Amino acid sequence: MSESQQKRAQKCVSCGINIAGTNAAAFKCPDCGQQIYRCAKCRKQSNLYECPDCGFRGP
Repeated sequence: MSESQQKRAQKCVSCGINIAGTNAAAFKCPDCGQQIYRCAKCRKQSNLYECPDCGFRGP
């Protein structure tokens, strides 16, 4: 994993908060397979997310 990917991995892809030590969800992008992290608040509110690699958008 590159340094830029590690920095992205530590943040919610929707709101950008640091998710280390929180109840964040981790899943792979349905289009490209990139690992995506979302915080509990953004999941609960169904905030949209966008894959930083391919641009796929989801709720």
